[in-house]
Amino acid sequence: MPPYGRAPRIVYIADVIFRKYIELQECYTSLRLLLKRRVSYDIHDLRRCNLILASVTRKLGVLLRVVLLLTIGSANLAQNAFAQQEYAIGAGDILKITVFKNPDLAGEVRVSAAGDIGFPLIGSVRVAGLTLPAAERKIAMMLKEGGFVLSPQVNILLTTAVANQVAVLGQVNKPGRYPVEASGGHVSGMLAAAGGIAPAGTDIVVVTGTRNGKAFRQEIDVVKMSLNGNAVDDIALMGGDTLFVNRAPFFYINGQVQRPGEYRLERGMTVMQAISAGGGVTGKGSKRGIMVHRRDVAGKVKATHVSLDDDVQDNDVIYVKESLF
Repeated sequence: MPPYGRAPRIVYIADVIFRKYIELQECYTSLRLLLKRRVSYDIHDLRRCNLILASVTRKLGVLLRVVLLLTIGSANLAQNAFAQQEYAIGAGDILKITVFKNPDLAGEVRVSAAGDIGFPLIGSVRVAGLTLPAAERKIAMMLKEGGFVLSPQVNILLTTAVANQVAVLGQVNKPGRYPVEASGGHVSGMLAAAGGIAPAGTDIVVVTGTRNGKAFRQEIDVVKMSLNGNAVDDIALMGGDTLFVNRAPFFYINGQVQRPGEYRLERGMTVMQAISAGGGVTGKGSKRGIMVHRRDVAGKVKATHVSLDDDVQDNDVIYVKESLF
């Protein structure tokens, strides 16, 4: 019997056991009343009844708990089986295919990027977009129509579901592939599954994939989405999507500052804030002699004087000169 067919049978058995338990209690109560009405009765009879009832009750209780656990397990199996039945096969999935009484036709195959698999005797079979039962019927029909198997019984088991996974790449704590269902199917849940954005990561997440047969790309400001509570930006993901978190913008500061080095560029950061991140100007430094080395559109680095209120850009190199006096 298939996993999704066990639950109703086990529930029926549990119901029968429970009704038998109630009947046993009623018989025991009747027996006690009969013994008490007798003019003379052996007290050992009553004790024997108590021992028998206690033993049977323990056994029935254990059996009932086992049946309930099996019921819960069967329900989970039923859900998993139903999910596999409804799953649409996609590129990269690995399928284990067997044909009853034809062991030479059994094997594992990977769905190609074009959505096809190679199967003995019948060659290439397009399975992308089909559910598992639909793919079973298609292969069985091709085997029968080709005259290879008289009455084929094909079974397909999904061993690796790549098509229903999302790749999370870049500056996250745990990059990898994650099932869409495990993340709740949205960007925020997928980032959480990947351990969140790493300290070196930017606040912008780039989602790429395919929608309605066309290439799809969207940039999502995670900070803005979280602060504003805008659920529209927390878009639904699909199997085959990719989330990419780029490296956060940085700037460099050297010269007469307390802590020269590389620092993360925050939104709207000014030169004054950048210098403060570096510990401020030393006693020898001059706030009037601040230079920024910045690449132009052509890629050439140019040095320009800036004021403390000017904005800092990605990859800027801030240099604080030494005071002349």
